[in-house]
Amino acid sequence: MAKNKTCVLILDNLRSVENTGSIFRTAEGLGVSKIILVGTTPTPLDRFGRKRSDFAKVSLGAEEMVEWEYVRTENFQLTIYNLQKEGVKIIALEQHPEAKDLKSLEATKLERFALIVGNEVDGVSREALALSDLIVEIPMQGEKESLNVSVSTGIALFVLKYSHA
Repeated sequence: MAKNKTCVLILDNLRSVENTGSIFRTAEGLGVSKIILVGTTPTPLDRFGRKRSDFAKVSLGAEEMVEWEYVRTENFQLTIYNLQKEGVKIIALEQHPEAKDLKSLEATKLERFALIVGNEVDGVSREALALSDLIVEIPMQGEKESLNVSVSTGIALFVLKYSHA
């Protein structure tokens, strides 16, 4: 079993309610302490503050078990700076020339980290990549270049929290 690591998950302008709900369910199961929803990312509540049934159908109640907050895109940079001031290492999950293979990280050194995952089409925003302490990617062996954001989030969280623990 892994040590109790502080893990924040940042969803950078996701579009899909289903992906976001699925990520909530995975995050709860893997012990994420907080989820920050940025910009266009769907929240568990509609604009009137009512519980979204489409969200709850996928998350199966995880939205009530994991702390979450919504951050407007224009406040995203400040959110990242505040996490870094608290000693949280910011890790972006993205295919990028400077990305390190996710499997090569020494997870035991990551006691406090935030994982940023990005939009289903455009990925992690340039702004978030520039502010990240580290960029990691999941190596692909098939013809497809990437995985669904909810799947890749689960893989990355598991590796970052539990490998080498």
